[in-house]
Amino acid sequence: MKRFEIIDGMRGYFLVFMVLNHLIFAGGYLLVKINHNQLAFVEDAQGFVFLSGLMIGMVYARKMMKARYAAGRSAIYSRAFELYRYAMGIVIAVMVAQMVLPGAYSIWFNWLGYTTFDDPLRLAAIATFLYQPTFMDILPQYIIYMLFAPMLIKLVLEDKWHYVVAASIMLWMAGQLGLHQLLTIPLNELVMGADDQGLRVSFNLFGWQIVFFSGLVLGALTSSGKINWGNVLSPDNTFIPKVALVLVLFFLPLRLITANELMPPHMIGKFASMEIRADFGPVYLLNFAAMGLLVTWLIVAGPKHKAAWVRAIASALTWVFTLRFLRLLGRHSLYVYVWHVAIVYFVYYFDGRSPELDELTKTAIAVVAVGLLAIPAVWRERDKYLGTAEPAPAKTRDPKPAASTGQQQMVVR
Repeated sequence: MKRFEIIDGMRGYFLVFMVLNHLIFAGGYLLVKINHNQLAFVEDAQGFVFLSGLMIGMVYARKMMKARYAAGRSAIYSRAFELYRYAMGIVIAVMVAQMVLPGAYSIWFNWLGYTTFDDPLRLAAIATFLYQPTFMDILPQYIIYMLFAPMLIKLVLEDKWHYVVAASIMLWMAGQLGLHQLLTIPLNELVMGADDQGLRVSFNLFGWQIVFFSGLVLGALTSSGKINWGNVLSPDNTFIPKVALVLVLFFLPLRLITANELMPPHMIGKFASMEIRADFGPVYLLNFAAMGLLVTWLIVAGPKHKAAWVRAIASALTWVFTLRFLRLLGRHSLYVYVWHVAIVYFVYYFDGRSPELDELTKTAIAVVAVGLLAIPAVWRERDKYLGTAEPAPAKTRDPKPAASTGQQQMVVR
């Protein structure tokens, strides 16, 4: 298996569940209940953001070590600007569709508000990520985090990763305490539109940055060889999976209770204050960390464990995350994410213009939507499928000793 295939598979997995969760039908639909978020406070957005941070840390730390800081910084900013163009492009495409499709304005109003080309204030708010239409919010936060990524990767490479972790924890805590409102309340008044909507974001940047930057730190430490994963994630070191499993089992009944609205009224207030998804509250942080550690240990160390049932679980996880379809999506994850927004908006429009659909039709639409996710990925790899890709140059003997595989350049998609 190539180095990043299982990470690509994981990103593809989260994209599949992202589109299933984002499809909105009148009356809901049952397929969305077959989801990992029904068993844990772990969702596709968390995994997608974390893995994106991990890949940024791994790839650009390597680039900085080989071509120095300026080259890595330039590459990251170039990537961020490319993604910004895509983020703005999908908004413009939806706004144009809103003008053309009959009834689209009223159907999409809850997602877009009064967002038209004749409102310069709203357009400026969208361009600065202060107003993010529904389901267009992961890419903006990803871009914002990338603006800080070069400096943080540099600190990690200089063995100052402790400061990065400490600052991330403090920012996360500030988000839990609501200190971000010192900035968001004035901004909300500044960009308030005619629809009484001002600042509109689904993710508290102070809270969710811990997901991205924890991945970035781990990725940079991995590429620089500062973590010996063979010792940390070994079949003999079962402390990590045992602690993680205890936490996962602790949250399992709580998630089942909240998912089925069975929590007693006198407990809801206290629990809800710790389980604010937008802030990535303590419940989400602990459950995600535990699940991430458990799954990672199973994939890395599980195949070598002496217990057959552990090896079986590890084999099943590896099989899922190495499915060709998922790896295809993951190799082009950010482009697929942009495309998924178009799919979700079209399905919502179709549902809004149709009589209430039956369960079979909703399920069929969801399955087709998942299949359509592959379009941008297939397009970007069209040369391979059409057989028009240029052949790789012939290998020549290098008179110097070959660099270790750990020094090979990596490319992020």
